[in-house]
Amino acid sequence: MRLYLSLIVCGASCIAPIAARAQATAEVDFAQSDLRVLVSSSVSPLPDAPAPLDEALATGRAPAQQPAPAPTPAQQTPSAPPAQNNAGQASGQSSSNPQPPAAQTSAEQSQHEKAEEELKEQEKQRVMGVMATFNTTTNKDAAPLSSGQKFKLFFKSATDPWPFLLAGAVAGIGQAQDSTPEWGQGAQGYAKRFGAGYSDYFIGNFFGNALLPSMLHEDPRYFQKGTGSKTSRVLWAAASTVWCKRDNGGWGPNYSNIVGNLIGTAIGRVYYPPANRTVSSTISDGFTVSAEGIVGAEVIEFWPDMVRAHNRKKAEKLAREASQKDTQGASKQAAEPSATTPQAPKN
Repeated sequence: MRLYLSLIVCGASCIAPIAARAQATAEVDFAQSDLRVLVSSSVSPLPDAPAPLDEALATGRAPAQQPAPAPTPAQQTPSAPPAQNNAGQASGQSSSNPQPPAAQTSAEQSQHEKAEEELKEQEKQRVMGVMATFNTTTNKDAAPLSSGQKFKLFFKSATDPWPFLLAGAVAGIGQAQDSTPEWGQGAQGYAKRFGAGYSDYFIGNFFGNALLPSMLHEDPRYFQKGTGSKTSRVLWAAASTVWCKRDNGGWGPNYSNIVGNLIGTAIGRVYYPPANRTVSSTISDGFTVSAEGIVGAEVIEFWPDMVRAHNRKKAEKLAREASQKDTQGASKQAAEPSATTPQAPKN
């Protein structure tokens, strides 16, 4: 009996440590499994390392840098130009073009329209209702004319009835004085003188008032002074033959008028008799035309004064006549007894 008890005690003593160790191992495994479950539930799994990194770690070399993937068309966005370049371009444009082309074009158009309006007003100007003064302006700040407007002004003046009447009058005077006797008398002689006179006017004005002013940027118009002393105005009108206004607003020598008159007389030698085709006669006739231009400028300058003086005298005359009529009427009423005056009774 004691032997059985001793065996049981001995077996129990041997089994107890093994059971305790098994129990401890079971508890550790259970704790580790609980820890895995807790970690797996709270932390997402990490991605696997790329194969090149594993190879690099195994070989001890740095991995080769992979090129970045090209962006898709939707991801590609145009890069904005640098602000400095835009500023430089803007400053460059502002320095090279101080005035925008659109504003410059509108300014030129408004100036052209202003000149057109002034030309329409000038086309109504005449001296004594007959002599055309289309190339005269009273506005000292008149807008400059374009080349087309200068040619338009010339053709308007050349096709007006006035130059034809002037050529007819000059031809009649030459016929009476028998100037250029080679042309003879009668209708044939008058026609030659008339044609030569108008041709001189047309050719001289074409070069002096249209072509050369367009090339030299000179204004072919006469700028009427209208104010100041008579002496200053006389000198102003006389100087217009050799001094003119330019398209830029300044003043300078009137090359167009002087050279145009000389060119006109030189070309006119073609239809004049051989006796008049000398250099001296050409220069003399050219300066004669310039002198005639001085006379015309004097008439244009003082014609408004003549008109005002005539109107003033006419108004004064009408006022005197009206005053005399009133005086005569009052004297008649004072002389005649009134019909309504009561007479004294007779005794």
